[in-house]
Amino acid sequence: MKAVTWQGKRDVRVETVPDPRIEKPTDAIVRVTSSGICGSDLHLYEVLAPFMEPGDVLGHEPMGVVEEVGSEVEGVEKGDRVVVPFQISCGDCFMCNQQLYTQCETTQVRDQGMGAALFGYTKLYGQVPGGQAELLRVPHAGNTTIKVPEGPPDDRFVFLSDVLPTAWQSVEYAAIPDGGSVTVLGLGPIGDMACRVAAHQGHRVIGVDLVPDRLARGRARGVEVLDLNEHEGGLGDAIREMTDGRGTDSVIDAVGMEAHGAPGAKLAQQMTGLLPDAVAEKVMQKAGIDRLSAFYAAVDVVRRGGTISLIGVYGGMADPLPMMTIFDKQIQLRMGQANVKRYVDDIMPLLMDGDPLGVDDFATHRVPLDQAPELYGKFQRKEDGVVKVLLKP
Repeated sequence: MKAVTWQGKRDVRVETVPDPRIEKPTDAIVRVTSSGICGSDLHLYEVLAPFMEPGDVLGHEPMGVVEEVGSEVEGVEKGDRVVVPFQISCGDCFMCNQQLYTQCETTQVRDQGMGAALFGYTKLYGQVPGGQAELLRVPHAGNTTIKVPEGPPDDRFVFLSDVLPTAWQSVEYAAIPDGGSVTVLGLGPIGDMACRVAAHQGHRVIGVDLVPDRLARGRARGVEVLDLNEHEGGLGDAIREMTDGRGTDSVIDAVGMEAHGAPGAKLAQQMTGLLPDAVAEKVMQKAGIDRLSAFYAAVDVVRRGGTISLIGVYGGMADPLPMMTIFDKQIQLRMGQANVKRYVDDIMPLLMDGDPLGVDDFATHRVPLDQAPELYGKFQRKEDGVVKVLLKP
């Protein structure tokens, strides 16, 4: 089969790799019909190379049709149309029973000290082949997959794999009071959808980015937008002027480790990238290598007693945090990978009754699998209006 493989920093290629097969009786094989390129895939493309190996198959946002099931798979049959969330979860352990699917005790990557295994996302998360491919082996298929109805196009459901539940959790974790306000830092796919979810729930939403196309998308959905290029030295002041001098009730950081405007940490990331992988891996696991501009901005922007929801991916183990300010402002922090299936029942009615979140036209680019390398590059460089790419194997 054809698959998108990682070959090095800023080097992904479409190659022919062996077809997956049933390895355990709880597996299923899915023929992929759509698969997204995620903003966190760019971390693999740019920063997390020490945890990758040439030939790793990328992708964690697929959907398709079940081709084959193992003898112990329940609830999923050949021919079913399914979305495959980015995390692999058994559905029966203590953590899954708490709806903390990203902490599944059956698939936890214990040798790395990490949570549930993820598709296509480094050896930290199990080095499981991903879904930017023609076929995908899905472990624990009875719980991991989400069955969806026939009829609507893939765009209606594919974002259940990551974008929708991740954005939904970011809003839930932000604890925005009824009729309250939230600043969303970063209007990439997750930030954009978080704005839509928060606005749908009746909150005032202020979106911040520095890419004109992304600002325009937010503005078109009724979001108040601020161009970071115009407020880089005083974003907090600008937002306090809009909110009676306090700041917003909540902030969602949808940027993460590669924030704009952190030259020192950018240099640390670049220098780490020059080290041998075995050395760089240890450095990244023990050092503060994240570019924290977005997080620092969140601490500044949120009102006293407010909540920050971190949904952008961070990777450093010794990042310097402004603890005095966090403590003094009495800020609450919530964060973590989205527990996808926890939110499916909340989101599905919005996909079946109209399209209030605008998923049908959310993707900016739909391309054949062979064009993945080109679109990875454009997405990383923020060119050609790329916000969300769907690959069509």
